[in-house]
Amino acid sequence: MAAFAQVAELGSFTAAARALAIPKVAVSRAIASLERRLGSRLLTRTTRRVALTPAGALLQPHCQRLLREVETVRARFARMDGAAHRLRVRVDAGYGRLLVSPLVPRFLEQRPELELQVAMLGALPAAPAADWDVLICAGGEAASTLASTPLANVPQLLWATPAYLQRHGRPRRPADLARHAVLQAEFEQDAGASLRLRRAHDAQSVPAHTALRVSDPALVHSCAAASLGVGVLPEFLCLQGEAHGRLERVLPGWSVEPALQLRAFHASDADRAAPVRQFLEFLLANLVPVLGTAA
Repeated sequence: MAAFAQVAELGSFTAAARALAIPKVAVSRAIASLERRLGSRLLTRTTRRVALTPAGALLQPHCQRLLREVETVRARFARMDGAAHRLRVRVDAGYGRLLVSPLVPRFLEQRPELELQVAMLGALPAAPAADWDVLICAGGEAASTLASTPLANVPQLLWATPAYLQRHGRPRRPADLARHAVLQAEFEQDAGASLRLRRAHDAQSVPAHTALRVSDPALVHSCAAASLGVGVLPEFLCLQGEAHGRLERVLPGWSVEPALQLRAFHASDADRAAPVRQFLEFLLANLVPVLGTAA
């Protein structure tokens, strides 16, 4: 009924999904379920607009009134419990910052009643701390007292500038990378480790000269854009450079293992708290458009 009220008011499934911070498919399923339960068609849909049927027009004021009452109750209980409208988020200084930080303003627009606190961390704490509710980071192992929610699984690809490839040659097969400077943010690996590549069912491990190994992928991107080597980076960081001809995919079809694992860590029972649950649901619904790939 909440989904129907939003679609009826906004005239769009996409806008309703954005207002509710859920995927568009969830709105469609909710409307279909409501129509089955009531035994009536509520909406007519064309490629340009969504309109109410007579049954939908009859139901709309009831759904809107119910939605207002629910929000009133929610706001009243939030005021009674200070912790119910406070969310403390810690984000790692690498991929978490690049992926999560741009979404924070949108989340706060949808949840203005929350007091949102965001801070950057350089390392994963060993256990839940008294000063955070959710920790977002790429990789890392959770302590036994922490729960983990997977947010995204992002392939790592190879990128370089046309100028660099013109000067040093374009790799045609994985073994050719041995002649190139490799820039990567996988700083946990040993400096002498080989580069592990995969294409469908074909996996290869090749020696590579790692010219840069840092914790910040933004620095890897900057160095690759400066023609200093072949960067190991996710696609979402390089789409703009590729569109403007400043970056080029190296060894198309191949990806570097392991893939980027973005996770949310929290206390084992924290997902029962409304702010934590709402934030995780928002990230799961909105990270896919940011990444431009499947999560």
